[in-house]
Amino acid sequence: MKIMKIAFYVILVSMVMTGCQFSRSVKKDLASGLTSTGNGLTCEEVYLTVNNERTTRNSFSYGEMAYLVFNDVRGFKQENSKSFPLMQILVTSLKGDTLLFADNLYSEYTDGMNYSPLQLTADLTFAAPIKSGGEYLLKVIIRDRKGSGIYTSRLKFSVKGNDKINAEPLNVSYNEIYVYSEGKDKVINDGKISFDDNIYIMVEGLKGFKEENGMVFPGLSIMGTDSSGNKTLNNEDLFSEYSTAGIAVTDFTTRVSAHFKLTGSEFNNPLHVELVVWDKKSSAKLKVVTDLTVE
Repeated sequence: MKIMKIAFYVILVSMVMTGCQFSRSVKKDLASGLTSTGNGLTCEEVYLTVNNERTTRNSFSYGEMAYLVFNDVRGFKQENSKSFPLMQILVTSLKGDTLLFADNLYSEYTDGMNYSPLQLTADLTFAAPIKSGGEYLLKVIIRDRKGSGIYTSRLKFSVKGNDKINAEPLNVSYNEIYVYSEGKDKVINDGKISFDDNIYIMVEGLKGFKEENGMVFPGLSIMGTDSSGNKTLNNEDLFSEYSTAGIAVTDFTTRVSAHFKLTGSEFNNPLHVELVVWDKKSSAKLKVVTDLTVE
């Protein structure tokens, strides 16, 4: 009789442990290193997309946007057949410094969600305060606002600059250089632009210019030629009006940019663009060169 009680106890403990493990889940993408764990909440699949395509990358270009997709999330405590998810996004440096924290995504769904299957997404643009040349940790947490369930995904990732842009700094430093499309509202990393779109060459964090009473005195030129050598852009000094008054250091350091728009329907690709920012009070200078394809 004593043996039967012990056996029954062992079976009972085994059933309880099995029930606890059922509410826990672990997923890992070996290619990207994306790891997901659930306690009380489960998810059929977790994956990344860039430009509406799935990817297993963990290295991204500055300005890219990625979506972390959670398909068929289950386990929420139901009220009137609705789920009440909360999502948090945290980006830190490898040292643990917090760069970005979003505390309550989906807060607008105060009345809950009744989608089935339930798909949740988190998006991240790899731009300031994220910098190119760095490595970071992304953590996305899904919580049950009506219960104790939690689901967490982690990804270690790196960000690189645009290898289609060449920079030649002289006695200056900078944080980022990139090409931006106003029409597409995004950073252009593939070098492809369109007619009738405002295209910006952006320089952020430019330092090294001589300061006088909180002002700097830069020049800014932008030149462009097609493959036949025809000049399509020819602005020798976009900052000529500031030669005497100067520009506030804080404004200049935040961002320097020049933009252009190509009109028409045909073009002799590629467009070779050269942007130069120089100091009218010293020898400091930055030259930026890139080739763009007009589509």
